[in-house]
Amino acid sequence: VVAAIPAVFVKKLQSEEAKEGSTVTLRAELSKHDAPVSWKKGSVLLQASNKYEMKQMGSVVELLIHDLQLKDA
Repeated sequence: VVAAIPAVFVKKLQSEEAKEGSTVTLRAELSKHDAPVSWKKGSVLLQASNKYEMKQMGSVVELLIHDLQLKDA
């Protein structure tokens, strides 16, 4: 049995500013292509919906948050 090396951030998430009602994209780059990613807000696991859109292209992962509200901070 060979233990896999865990994925680490090559490029970490950056804080973003956007207007209420708009869409913001949070982007990071991982050390492994297609590594499984879970997005959380605090301890709450985010699920794909009209509000949250998750994308992964190789080692780049994105979370789009639509219809921004103050509670999304």
